[in-house]
Amino acid sequence: MVLSAMLPVQLGPLGSPPALLLGLLALAAVIVVGRLLLRLAWKLVVIALVVVAALWVVGAISLGDVLIAAPY
Repeated sequence: MVLSAMLPVQLGPLGSPPALLLGLLALAAVIVVGRLLLRLAWKLVVIALVVVAALWVVGAISLGDVLIAAPY
């Protein structure tokens, strides 16, 4: 059996050029939005990493009592 004869049957309604174009445009939009969200998420992860590392260092050198205003 020839593959080119089976191709239109396998693609079904997505075989038309306008449908393929719309599908590719939707895929491009998802990729662009995903890249923007990942860029923001990456910055938040780096900020959280710095904050947690700073708190760990402060706790490790026992300055936690100085920074916390506990009533005595």
